[in-house]
Order: sequence, then C-alpha cells, then structure tokens
Amino acid sequence: MAGSIDPPDKAEETAKKLGITFPMAYGMDAEAASKILGAFYEKEKKFIQPTGFIVRPNKTVEVAVYSSGPVGRFVAKDVLSLIKFYKSRQKK
Repeated sequence: MAGSIDPPDKAEETAKKLGITFPMAYGMDAEAASKILGAFYEKEKKFIQPTGFIVRPNKTVEVAVYSSGPVGRFVAKDVLSLIKFYKSRQKK
C-alpha cells in the first residue's frame, strides 16, 4: 500500500510510471500524515519525505525507514531481500 499527497491525476500518473499495482491513497494532507507517521515534513515546500514500513501479517511494524532527504529510502530489491531473510528466520 502507498500514500501520496498528490492529487488523483498526478498519483495515477506516478502509479503508471512506476508500474504500481497495489492500492495507493492520494490527496493526503502532508502535515497531518507526517504527524501520524512520524515522517519529516518540509514546512517551506509543504511535502513529506518518504517513510516506509514493512508490516508483518499480524499488522505490526517489522521495520520502519524514515528519510530526511533523498538518501536512505527503501529500495525494492533490498525490501525483498529483507522479507526473505525474516521469512527464513521463522522457519527455524
């Protein structure tokens, strides 16, 4: 699942560009979302830095990543490797 502060048309454009097939919320209030998620909010530019979570099947957070700039964001390949690692630990 993903969330965006973009309006519907811009969010849809981004989803198509990235090939996103999972649910994506749009039109979120950046300041309110930053307070709920703990994300870094850029007051001058009025946007939030990406915040990512890996959520367990029981709906608890396994890993959270908070960016304060363009570095330190989840990368799909790394997320898949991390999920595989956690799943392999469960089997032992």
